Formats: sequence, C-alpha cells, structure tokens
Amino acid sequence: MPNIKSAKKRVEVAQVRTLRNKAAKSALRTAIKKADLAIASQAEDREVLLKAACRKIDQAAAKGIIHKNNAAHKKSRLTKAAAKAQA
Repeated sequence: MPNIKSAKKRVEVAQVRTLRNKAAKSALRTAIKKADLAIASQAEDREVLLKAACRKIDQAAAKGIIHKNNAAHKKSRLTKAAAKAQA
C-alpha cells in the first residue's frame, strides 16, 4: 500500500476506472451475445440487436476498452454472420 498521498489517490482512481471498464466490457459482451443469438435463431429484431451491438463495439473502441482493430473484427464477424443467415 502506498504511503504518499498522490500514490494513494492513483490507486483509488485506478480501482474506479477498472470497475467502469469492467462494466462496459461486460455490457459489450452481453450485446454481442444477444446479437449472435438473434442471428442464429432468425429473430425478428436481429437487425436492431445487430445495430445495438455495433454501437456498443464502437463506443468501447472509442473509450479504449478494446483496440480499434478488435472492434473492426467483431463488427465484421457479426455482419458477416447476419448476411449469411439472411441469404
């Protein structure tokens, strides 16, 4: 445990940021799973869920939670699956 006041604050700030990032990443995973399930089951709202998942992916990339290439890969995989299911 740090003794210096500024180091103590950095520990607290890091904990807050870790929790915020963890929550955002969890929400991202949930959105992707919902979109995957909707695409696989040919649900009527799959387009809405796909759009929501892409939005979450973009937000996570913008906040630095995931890398921009990782975001592009996830979006590409989802849209490719959706196109395949629709055909």
